[in-house]
Parts: sequence; structure tokens; C-alpha cells
Amino acid sequence: MGGMMQDDGSSSVTSSSLQCFSLMSLSPAAQLISPPVTWLGEMKSDERGLYLIHLLLNCANHVAAGKLEHTNTCLENISLLAAPDGDTMQRIASHFTEALARRVLRSWRGLYRALHPPSVASTRPMPETLLARRHFFDLCPFVRLAFLVSNQAILEAMEGERMVHIVDLGGAASDAAQWAALLQALRARPEGPPHLRLTVVHDQKEFLDVAAMRLSADAERLDIPFQFHPVHARLDNLDVEMLRVKTGEALAISSVLQLHTLLAADDEAAAVAGHQRKTPSPFTKNSNMSHLHRIVQMSHPGTLGELLEKDPVNVYSPSQDSASSSPLALTPSPKTESLLASLWGLSPKIMTVAEQESNHNGPMLMERFTEALNFYAALFDCLESTAPRMSEERARVERMLFGEEIKNIITCEGAERRERHEKLERWVQRLELAGFGRVPLSYFAMLQARRLLQSYGIEGYKVREEKGCFFICWHDRPLFSVSAWKFKRF
Repeated sequence: MGGMMQDDGSSSVTSSSLQCFSLMSLSPAAQLISPPVTWLGEMKSDERGLYLIHLLLNCANHVAAGKLEHTNTCLENISLLAAPDGDTMQRIASHFTEALARRVLRSWRGLYRALHPPSVASTRPMPETLLARRHFFDLCPFVRLAFLVSNQAILEAMEGERMVHIVDLGGAASDAAQWAALLQALRARPEGPPHLRLTVVHDQKEFLDVAAMRLSADAERLDIPFQFHPVHARLDNLDVEMLRVKTGEALAISSVLQLHTLLAADDEAAAVAGHQRKTPSPFTKNSNMSHLHRIVQMSHPGTLGELLEKDPVNVYSPSQDSASSSPLALTPSPKTESLLASLWGLSPKIMTVAEQESNHNGPMLMERFTEALNFYAALFDCLESTAPRMSEERARVERMLFGEEIKNIITCEGAERRERHEKLERWVQRLELAGFGRVPLSYFAMLQARRLLQSYGIEGYKVREEKGCFFICWHDRPLFSVSAWKFKRF
């Protein structure tokens, strides 16, 4: 991958730079006070990437400990190397650095609000953000594949049904493409298309209006009986009565990258737990430093994701003692539990769920930071393989989508932290507790998914099945999961 190859295309590491790197300690900040400017400019890409990882982790640790002077020194050092239009590690470092700096600024509310007025820091998706989501949909296969697998599960569950009602819990990630594709598939059914009613929940009326016009036109062209029912609401304020589910309808529910936003509604328990635990330190010289040295000495550095994940577990992973690492430690979330129970009460034939496969909901900053660094490293690698470094589309995705998510995960706390991604094992627990039973995704869905990934012509994209669920991966790193569920009586 070009993102982590050295600037001259070689893979060797000079002895002088390696010696400079080996002198660094992952704990004392004193050695970072005076930046080694004389050799920073001579660093190759992989060396620079490792040094940036070192600086970012030190900086995050100082932010978590409230050490402002050391934080400022780290930020100054990182600014000498990071660049939003550089290689993969330089680009990701620029976004994580901004997130850490914003977190420090938030402790001075007046200063932070003067620089970031509430009117500017709106949570409503702006046209630029919607465009970034569209670019991500086009450049990387993750959302497109989630749509495809979800649609196939819905088609199989609705076979033979004449009255079908689909509830979309989030505007299909603000894109009507999922339902345009489903209309085509329903038209091709041997028994003919059903009467379809589509209910879409979204907090932007403009999106609902555009989706209604587009899908109604598509349905008319395909001669499919169709009704579009818009629900102008946020998911965390949704009353299921607004969905108007009727007796006699076969109900399907779809959620693509939406359920995790509910977890911000109840943060009190996580905050209390956070004060009762000590922050795990990832800066252990004997383990992590030696691992970094092994990576430096590799003949082929590879991608940033490989740089961060040479072992089955991440190079920088939270302590296994942390509550967020345990599959049994499910943080209470009344809003999520209430909505899932209400959806179960609607007796859906099928419910599909797609979510990010990472844990960004730990109460401790260092947990979230290391998880996010590994997760977004893989996403930045994907874009490095797909789009040129000077691509406007790539820059918009990195800035308006990934960058905003990183800032939310690292900078914000409480209800403002909405990007609370959790792994599939947590959603399995919640859905089963709510009464749902798992529906294995089909072999035909897997074939379609692999065919779609092959069309991208990039080896790194993979899909694997585990216990009837699909994981969409970059190389061996799962990034998104898709699962299917149905109403099950207690």
C-alpha cells in the first residue's frame, strides 16, 4: 500500500533513524520537549508513521491525565509531521490531533464556545456532510454491501407476502439507494411485486421529501403499488405508534448505522463506572516498545492497518480488565432497551442491523482513543487504495465524515458523544434480551456480497460469516457487521 511505503519506494530503515527512535521512551515526556528537528525531515514514511503513533499515544495519555504542558509539547511535535494531504498516517494524525486539541479547549468553556459557536457546531447534517456520505458510498463498498445483504434478507423473509411494510430507522444512512435497489428486486419476484409501504424515520424533512419523490417515481415506473410514509423525528425520540404498523402487513425493519446513536441517551452509569476505574496505560516499554521495534525492522511495512495490527490483537489495545472489553459487561441504556422492546412488540418477520464493528463507547478516553486509532487506520487505508491523495472526494470523506466522527469520539462526553459504536457481540446481547431471535444470513447473500467486492478490483476487501452474521473486513480487520433478526415469543 502506498500509504505506508517509504517516500523513495524502498523498505529498508536507516540505522541512524532507528537509533534515534530507539532512544525514545514511551513514558517520559521530557524527551519530547525539544523536537529533534535535524532528523525529523529525513524520516522515511514508515519511520514517520511509527513516530506519529508514539506521539499521538503520549499526547492522548497526557490529555487524559490533565497534563497541559506535556500535551502542548506533543501537539507541537505532531504538527511538524502531520498533514491532511500526506500519507495515511500523516492524514489520520492530523484528525486525531485536532480532536485532542478540541478536548483540551473544552475545559475552557468560554474560549471553546467563542471558537466553536453552537450555531456552527450543529448536529444537523449539512449538504457537505451528505455529499461526503455519498462519496464514501461510492469509494468504499461497506454501506453498499450492508444495503445489499439487508435487502436480500428482507426479500427472503417476504417471499410470497402480498402486503409488505418496511420501516427504515434512519433514512438508510441518509441515502435512498437501498430502497431503489429493493424496488428493482421486488419487481423481479416470480409471484410479482407486493403492495409495498415504506416508512422512513429521519430528522431532516428535506431528505424525506427528496426520498419520497425519487422512490415514488421509481415505483410508478416499475408498476409497483407503493406508499411512502415519512416520519420526521430523531431515533432517540421515536414513538413506535408513529410508524403506523397495521394488522395483516408483513413487517420488516432495517437499521443501517443508526442504533448506536441511542446509546448517548443514558450516559450516567458509564460516567460513574469511569470514576471507579483506573485508566489502563498503553505505554508499557517491555511489550509495546519491543513490538514497535519488530515492526520497524520488517522488510515490507505494508499498510497502516498492518502496522497497527501485526498480531491477532491490536498493538495498542485496552486492558482486558476494562468493562468495555468484557462481553458480559453491558452498560445499561434504557432508551435503547425501550426502543428494541417496542420494536419486538410489533412482531417483525425480519429486522436487519448493520453497525460499525468497533468499541468506541468506553468511559475511559484511552480506551476510546486506541480503539478509534485502529478502526480509522483501516478506513484511511481503504481510501489510500481507492482514491488519489489529492482527490477532493477523498478529502471530503476524511474531513467531513471520518474527521467529524473522530472528533465526536475523542472530544465529546455525555449526550454530545453520539458516535458510540459497539461490536456485534454487544448488539447480540441487547437484541436477544429484547426477545429477538437470530436469522442466519443466506449463502446466496454471501455470494452476492463477494461478487460486489470483486467488482471493486481491490484485494483488501473481504466478507466473512460467523454464526449466521456477516463481517465486512479490510484485510483481516472487521469494520462493519450485518445481522438479521426476527420476532420470537418468550
